[in-house]
Amino acid sequence: MLPIDDTNRQLYIGVMSGTSLDGVDLVLAACDTALPEIVATLHRPYPPELRQQLATLTAPGANEIARLGCADIALGRYIATLIAELLASVPLRPEQIVAIGSHGHTIRHAPDANPPFTLQIGDAATLAELTGITTVADFRRRDIAAGGQGAPLVPLFHEQLLRCDHVERVCLNIGGMANITLLPASHNRPVTGFDTGPGNVLLDSWISYCRNEGYDSNGDWAASGRVITSLLQQLRNDPYFAAPIPKSTGRERFNLAWLQRYLHGDELAVDVQTTVTELTASTIADAILCYGSASGGELFICGGGVHNRELWRRLTNHLPQWKLRSTAAVGLDPDWVEALAFAWLAQRTLRRQPGNLPAVTGAHRAVILGAIHPVPGNPLPLI
Repeated sequence: MLPIDDTNRQLYIGVMSGTSLDGVDLVLAACDTALPEIVATLHRPYPPELRQQLATLTAPGANEIARLGCADIALGRYIATLIAELLASVPLRPEQIVAIGSHGHTIRHAPDANPPFTLQIGDAATLAELTGITTVADFRRRDIAAGGQGAPLVPLFHEQLLRCDHVERVCLNIGGMANITLLPASHNRPVTGFDTGPGNVLLDSWISYCRNEGYDSNGDWAASGRVITSLLQQLRNDPYFAAPIPKSTGRERFNLAWLQRYLHGDELAVDVQTTVTELTASTIADAILCYGSASGGELFICGGGVHNRELWRRLTNHLPQWKLRSTAAVGLDPDWVEALAFAWLAQRTLRRQPGNLPAVTGAHRAVILGAIHPVPGNPLPLI
């Protein structure tokens, strides 16, 4: 834990709820240096009822508006309790925090719809009111308004953290979905990035369905099975994988029901797990080989998938010219990269600095992201 000097530190809280639905990540960060520094962290799983509310909202269903309204407030209240817990652990007072950067939870992401839209919930007004801290939220919709995909938004942070002038690098985040940021050594070439497709979402959904377990610890179950070649090919034929960039995706497309459409019912459950693990690894590798350096480079991995040894092994086999490393190698715990990024993005919003990369999202221009919910006694920082 970093020492806190109340008079000098610019403290922000980043909040991330990913598509894996495993819970909420919070990072207390000092954002007064070139790169933010982690002061304290907190992860808490969702209460079962709230998790079920969020899960059912990711697919169309009856009475959606009422269910959306209830889940929006419930998630805002839950995040507020976690922020109070985080501050008590340090300890700090709310007035010592400049702002909260809350990603919220994505319940629908449709950047290719007509008109395109995306929706994250976790009511920021409730969050600001209950915490007494200025809250920045709703980061994705401004990029979509500017003609972008609204995702991924973390590549700008990856560039600040990892870009190097003597080696090609890729940052791979394996959450519910997987996304990559390609960081050329030459500053004459733009940073690019996109969602490659499913990350942990199918792995977690299938093991939950078959064994009532939240995730495949270390990938051990997948390591004990075999790839069903015909199933793998059918899954890989989904048009998303061959679609050009910019692109982004979510649970609306890749979910348990999507997988089950391709099953005949006579497959061994463990072999299905092995196959979806190979799907994740092979589609990530395909994306890197297609858009990354032909001679390889350094691949830095973060997100929950970093702990899946079988997935890591398969990625290594597919990418022999790439050196795979956790972001821990550059001093950043892989479990907290995205939450830290949204603390940093909140600071950029308050400074009126753009938070997107048009080369990544496809937006017409760089724009300031997020909506600001200020509170009395917590003045916005001067530009």
